[in-house]
Amino acid sequence: MLAEPKLKSLSELVSDLSQEELIWVNKYLTGLVSSASKEELVKQAVVQQRITIAFGTETGNAQRLATHFATKAKQAGLLVKLVGLDQYRLADLPKEKYFFTVISTQGEGEPPIGAKKFYDFILASAPGLTQLQFAVLALGDTAYPLFCKTGEEVDEQFEKLGGSRLLPLQKCDLDYEATAEKWMVNVLSYLENSTKATNPTIASAVAPAASAKPASRQVYEGTILSKINLNASGSSKRTYHFEIAAEDVNYVTGDSIAITPRNPQEMVTRILSAAKADPEKLVTWKKETYSFEDLLVNKLNISFLSDKSVSQYENIYGNTIPERKISLLALLQKYPVNESQLESIIAHLNPVAPRIYNIASSPLVYPGEVHITVLEEHYLENGEDQEGICTQFLKEKEENDTVSFFIQTNKRFRLPAEDKDVIMIGRGTGIAPFRSFMAERDATGAEGRNWLLFGEEDFTTDFLYQTEWQQYFNTGVLTKVSLAFTNNEEEPFLIQHKLKQQAEEFYAWVQAGAVVYLCGEKDPMGKEVEDTILNIFKEQGNFSDEEAAQYFEQVKKEGRFIKDLY
Repeated sequence: MLAEPKLKSLSELVSDLSQEELIWVNKYLTGLVSSASKEELVKQAVVQQRITIAFGTETGNAQRLATHFATKAKQAGLLVKLVGLDQYRLADLPKEKYFFTVISTQGEGEPPIGAKKFYDFILASAPGLTQLQFAVLALGDTAYPLFCKTGEEVDEQFEKLGGSRLLPLQKCDLDYEATAEKWMVNVLSYLENSTKATNPTIASAVAPAASAKPASRQVYEGTILSKINLNASGSSKRTYHFEIAAEDVNYVTGDSIAITPRNPQEMVTRILSAAKADPEKLVTWKKETYSFEDLLVNKLNISFLSDKSVSQYENIYGNTIPERKISLLALLQKYPVNESQLESIIAHLNPVAPRIYNIASSPLVYPGEVHITVLEEHYLENGEDQEGICTQFLKEKEENDTVSFFIQTNKRFRLPAEDKDVIMIGRGTGIAPFRSFMAERDATGAEGRNWLLFGEEDFTTDFLYQTEWQQYFNTGVLTKVSLAFTNNEEEPFLIQHKLKQQAEEFYAWVQAGAVVYLCGEKDPMGKEVEDTILNIFKEQGNFSDEEAAQYFEQVKKEGRFIKDLY
């Protein structure tokens, strides 16, 4: 127990620390308690540094070099964000501390097509970059007069905007390997020496997110930073990636967010018109007073009504209604009522329910942000194509729009210890939490192996977050990838078929202690994958039906089979 003066000093110190600083202090004290040598702590100190490596490429050379650099940096204990300039979020640039660019020059001194937006931004409209520390590796061809011109301009502009150049611009000709390798070594040496000079005895600055305090049910007002359709042209689907910033947002990797949508104004207008109801008329619902329009837009479930709600409509309408799972608008169109009857009907409607989305980001990598993956959902109602309410609500949102949400904690859906292996099985948007898992394991330098099994319709158009998964694989964070795309086979080839193909290795991973995660649609995918796993246990373990079931049950009791199905 600390004496009162020391306890008071400690309390004053930690009260002003951010979450990331608290994590750093925690790991520092852990290092001291474990009696780690000073040399070992110095070796780990470089982990404190968080760097971004961004590449602009036309032929792939810059990307290959950036990926190699990222691998070396991670091996040195750095927290690394590797990103193509075509996907880099420009608003993040003023927040960067260490930013390293690998960029090529094309034709007559032009930037790569994918880097053009970034290039134009820093030359024309970028804000001051006074906290930026940077270095540029430029690729080019001396056969052209404007050799490495793009790299030169990026390097010069960073300095003009207030950035600090860590190393001089390094230009590379076609035989770039040795020169680029030396530049990388120099960058890493600079970072390590800088860390030793400022923090000679610190340990790792990060810890598994499971140690963070779970979020309370606080409603956050988020601002949409980015909205991207993840499906390529030609896909039958639209899957949106949303990045949402919210002040002091607090969550743990594996959690979800809950968004309560507003009902479409057009639908509400048609409902009121069908009943010839006054939008401004005041009505009572759950002892509160609202206008007809406000209540229908913001509070009530008017899409898929419950059986009880339809039965109440039936009683007020005065005749039998055979349909169930129908919207209020469809009921009014087939079984019209007047304003007074509508007022009685809505008194029995349920509140609009929040929609739950797995968080696709790690709070260590994106502090103050939550990312989600949203499929544009459609369904048939009375033979007409209808769009999901929350899908429509979110689809209409654009950058800088606001959205309210709260954190839905999921204490079971957590990453294991850093030395444990992880198998991630998902289809479609089921990949979302696995993106957060990999970002977390990458940031913490987790030693356990990681295996992704992912299914969708088409490899070319529907491999969600494809570039990120490739980068994780190329840098060694992702150990194994198994893919199943139904449109790329002569016969439908589902994720459970891919799992069956990998039965021997899957069983070996589980035997070695791997934790298996399953995320995505409950029916039919969830059940079929579980049945496949049970059969794998039976065949690979040479078990009877009963023994296989008992083994599977034991794996579940050990917390090594965890699912989140919807």
